[in-house]
Order: sequence, then structure tokens, then C-alpha cells
Amino acid sequence: MTTQRTPRGVQRSLDLYQQALHLIPGATQLISRRPSRFAYGVSPVYAARAKGARVWDVDGNEYLDWMSSVGAIVLGYADEVVDAAVKEQIDASPIYTLNHEREIELAKELVRTIPSAEMVRYAKGGGEACTIAVRIARGMTGRDKVLFCGYHGWHDWYLAANLAPDDRLDDHLFPGIEPIGVPQGLAGTSYPFPYGDLPALERLLQQHAGEVAAIIMEPLRSERPPAGYLEHVRELATREGVVLIFDEVTSGFRPALGGVQEYVGVTPDMTVLAKAMSNGYAMGAVVGQRWVMEPASRMFISSTYWSDTLGITAALTTIRELRQRQAIAHIHHIGRLIKAGINGALEEAGLDAECAGADWHPSLHFRVTDPTLRQQVLTLYIQEMAKRGIIAPHAFYLNAAHTEADVARTVAAAQEAFVVIRVALESNRVAERLEAPIVSEPFRRLVT
Repeated sequence: MTTQRTPRGVQRSLDLYQQALHLIPGATQLISRRPSRFAYGVSPVYAARAKGARVWDVDGNEYLDWMSSVGAIVLGYADEVVDAAVKEQIDASPIYTLNHEREIELAKELVRTIPSAEMVRYAKGGGEACTIAVRIARGMTGRDKVLFCGYHGWHDWYLAANLAPDDRLDDHLFPGIEPIGVPQGLAGTSYPFPYGDLPALERLLQQHAGEVAAIIMEPLRSERPPAGYLEHVRELATREGVVLIFDEVTSGFRPALGGVQEYVGVTPDMTVLAKAMSNGYAMGAVVGQRWVMEPASRMFISSTYWSDTLGITAALTTIRELRQRQAIAHIHHIGRLIKAGINGALEEAGLDAECAGADWHPSLHFRVTDPTLRQQVLTLYIQEMAKRGIIAPHAFYLNAAHTEADVARTVAAAQEAFVVIRVALESNRVAERLEAPIVSEPFRRLVT
């Protein structure tokens, strides 16, 4: 059976992108949505609508989407229960002069769900929530410096690490980023440390003894951390009087309902949440233990739209639906199936590659030594999958709407794509098979 279809093309997507280049700096609001991340000219750029695990582009093409809006969708696009709750709230008004009791209701749900949560502050996105968490840690400790591991947004406190001459963010964000617009006075306030390297973290704590406010880190993304690693980070933070912050913007609600901290059994002082907590509606939160959160009542941390009841309603409904539907177990099941199916297709095609990682966020890795050729192979894979109606970059963000039938369809498409790749590699003609520029990989996180 073949999955090949006759593509209708993506010309309207391409036309809109050219308009965006003229009107919007960088053309997109999120780097991960730039066409250079996909197979430009073959992959869609603009969506018209979405439902469940499927997206329809502006050219009328239907795709099975394994990106789930870069992880923001956890129940499925346009989930009827979440959307109905939001629509009901719209009729009552999304925002008021006064507060709304649903703020308290969601706070109670988060305290019930997240091990580190005793108090809660809201935000609208992950980068903003990380900045709030860092502000609270600095205000609570009276210290300025921050040690971090992983990607934590675009704000000044984070990009300040690249004010140093050694491009410290190269391994955490993407190489060559210039901290344009970041005040030079912030130099020496943020320092990265490599994931899994306890001696490196301990050296930084010793070098800046008594000056570090927080350790903020992605506790894991796709691979379980080295044995004892997070436990020792927890011990170091406690010993040095440093606030430990887990950034669970990407990982939250997929490893377990309580996040990575529930999954691994290590509780931070504060946790940053966003993305999947509200199934596509703008919402974020900083939760933490009372001793570190309560001082925030005396800090100037304030915004009109943090009380927007649409995001709060969506988050409250999403968390409850995840629990009621046992969605986490389903996501893990689909992840195991996709890994097994893709690996079987790779073995059948005779390719040296592997689909591995956590059940909720597996990744496909081609073992090609030459980095340019490796990116060409990845681009060819994305291109061929797009031709077959699958949005499937190397990393899978699973949601509860993905089905076993979706896995079967994806594996069938991958079998054909892998044959194309094998033949291209054997004939040394990978570049000739590309109908798109080589895909860029902007995010090179140390956290795996």
C-alpha cells in the first residue's frame, strides 16, 4: 500500500509568508514556526483550522500533525470540552474591573496537582513566567545572580549570559545569537551550566558563593536524567540557600499530571508552567512553596491580563480533563507505539537511525557523521513526510487525540520516506532529492 498523494501545493502559504516578511520582523512570532524549521516550499506555513490531531492549511491540504503547536496542545486541537467552557466564559466576559473566583479555583487545582505548589501566580506565556520566577527568587534572597540550564525564553535576564565574550548560550539556545538590546550592565548576572555535570554546577556555586539567587533548569526533556542527578542538584541548592526552579513549560503535564517532579520524585522550590496547561489558550503560571512565594506579595509583579478568565478557565478545564480521561497513560501508550513503529521502519529500510527518548516526547535521530549531510537527510525526511500529509519534524509532541490509526498511517509514510532516503544516501544524491532549503536547527538544548 502506498501513502503517496498528489499534493495540491502550498502556494498560498508561500504568498502569505512573503507578505509577512514585509510586515512582521522575522515574519513569525515564534522561531519554531519559521518555515526554515520545516521543508520550505513543500511544508505548509499557514494553517486555516485544526481539529484533534489534524491541521488544514490555507491551500486546503489536510495534515496529521505530530507537533501539537510546539507542545501547547495536549488534549487535541479544538477540544470540545475545553472550548465549550471557554465559550461559556466569553458570554460572561473574559475580564473585569474586579477579580474572579476562578483564579482561586485554578490555584487550588494547581496546588492539588503540582508537588511544589503551595501558592500560585499567573502569567500568559512561558518566557514571561520564567522572568516572574527569577524576579521572585532575586527579591526573596536579595541576590542577583542566576545559574541556568536549558532554554528559558527571550527576556533580558537570560540573554544577559551572551554579554560575555564566550557566547555562553551557544549550547543552550542557538549559536551566534547576539544580545542586541540587552543592557550591558546585566553582564555577569546569568551563568549557564551543562546538564548532568554536577561538578560544573558546584564550581559555579563556589565561584559565586553567597551571590546566587536561583538555579533554574529544565529538569528533563526527552531522556530520563542520570541517576541521582536531580536529587544532587536539589541538595546543592538547599545547602547554598539557592532557590531551585524547575522550568516545566515544555515538559509539564506529559510525563505525569504533576510534571517531571512527580515523575522523578524531586521537588523544587518553584515551578514554571505554560504551554500544555491550557490546551492552546494563552496561560502560564509560577507555583511554589509558601516560603518562597509569599514574599512576592511585596514585589511589583502585576499585569491586567494575568486575570483574563479565558486562559484560567481553559487551564482549569484542561487539567481536570487530563485527569478524568487518563490522558497521560494514553499519550505514553501512543509514544511507545510510534517509537516501535518508526524503529521497525528504519530497520526494514536499513538506515542507521533511531527513534528514542521519553514515551511522551520521542525524537528521531539519523546517525550521519557529516553535520551538513545529516541536516540534508533530516530535511529530506521532513519533505517526504509532508508530501504524504504528515507534519513530522524529528521530535514528536504527542497529544491525547493521537490514535493507533494515526501511528499506523505515520509508520506507513515513514517506510516510504526511509526508502527515498536510503536510495539517496546509497547514490550520494541526497542534495539532489531536496526540493527545499536545508532545515535549520535553532534550538540546541543541553537538556535531553
